[in-house]
Amino acid sequence: MSAHKLDLSIEIAGVRFPNPLILASGIWGTSPDLLVRAARSGAGGVTAKSCGPEPRPGHPNPTLLDWGHGLINALGLPNPGAKAEVGILQEAKAQLQPLGVPLIASIFADRVEHFARVAEIVSRAEPDLMEVNISCPNVADEFGLPFAASAENAAAVTQAVKGATDIPISLKLAPNVPDISPIAQAVVEAGAEAITAVNTMPGMVIDAPSGQPVLANRTGGISGPALKPIALRCVYEIAHSVDVPIIGTGGVLTGTDAAEMLMAGATAIGIGSALYYRGECAFSLIGQELMEFMSTYGYNCLAELRGLAHREPSYPLGPSTPPIP
Repeated sequence: MSAHKLDLSIEIAGVRFPNPLILASGIWGTSPDLLVRAARSGAGGVTAKSCGPEPRPGHPNPTLLDWGHGLINALGLPNPGAKAEVGILQEAKAQLQPLGVPLIASIFADRVEHFARVAEIVSRAEPDLMEVNISCPNVADEFGLPFAASAENAAAVTQAVKGATDIPISLKLAPNVPDISPIAQAVVEAGAEAITAVNTMPGMVIDAPSGQPVLANRTGGISGPALKPIALRCVYEIAHSVDVPIIGTGGVLTGTDAAEMLMAGATAIGIGSALYYRGECAFSLIGQELMEFMSTYGYNCLAELRGLAHREPSYPLGPSTPPIP
């Protein structure tokens, strides 16, 4: 079987993506030029950086560090605000449409009613999908917790956004919760057509000689290779609990990583830190490696990969994974 003949197209909430690799939110901002560059580089979909009710400058530097096993960042959600975002998204969509690459807007807010207002405003740009970021630690409810920390709050945001827009929505969930399944069930019951899993994992890196946290915000979100096992577990548990498409995001750097995310139950794969590690060609490299993996192991389509990890294991597991004694 020739790898180049494989069809990697997918569908989420009626929106067709030419391949399952989606630029994650916040990686290349919302600049139309950068989003188009991602599309031309092989992304099957692009997600703009999250925007909120008002302009936000973000945190002072330093905001990003490669700590050896992954990345940690605390950018602070810099964005121009929802009203300014509309024009940016409209320009981006006009340039993406001829390429056949869908645009995903991303929104956040500090109150349930503000999520609805931002969704209503951003809908004027007519993005193909809308990601609802309820898991960023920079935005919390009145108790100081991300909205993704409880099923009740997550459902409340979902319901409010659904009442404000006809655009299909994907709720972006957090990995640092005791049990992600009831939260996933709550947002789906409230109307979410998809789930993005997951956001970064809260962490801290300290500069030992000075005894001070490296980031200006002191704490930040861990991404990259260190996040992948956590993201796989979250995607696996969500896929076991609900029947909606999942955009599996976290630590995917190679085609094999992408295959693992699909095996956990994802429909699409968010690509973020890979752009730091592998450069602008990350999308094309991961896509080619995924096709080579499928060809090597005899998979004819993505559906044959999806959810494999949910089957009962049979031993030996494979040529590179001997059974544990």
